[in-house]
Amino acid sequence: MELKLAYYRKGDWDKFMKSIVDRESMHDTWEEWNKAFNKLKNNLKDQGFVVHQVTIDIDDLIKFCKEQGLKNDGKTRSKYVAGLPVPE
Repeated sequence: MELKLAYYRKGDWDKFMKSIVDRESMHDTWEEWNKAFNKLKNNLKDQGFVVHQVTIDIDDLIKFCKEQGLKNDGKTRSKYVAGLPVPE
């Protein structure tokens, strides 16, 4: 089974955090988030999943939320990532 995981660049972290409505569910720092991301990615690979890391453009994510009339929360971000192409 293949999965897509959203990846946020360190330089985008502050902008990303300002754009989300579920800040309390996210890590406080990019370093903490990145550590958890890599752990999850490796665990999924160990379970036999093919994991595609999809780098998120924060401006495109914000635009998607506005166009869809959705809050920038985990559910919306999952929907957004699901619609993105698998990176080559």
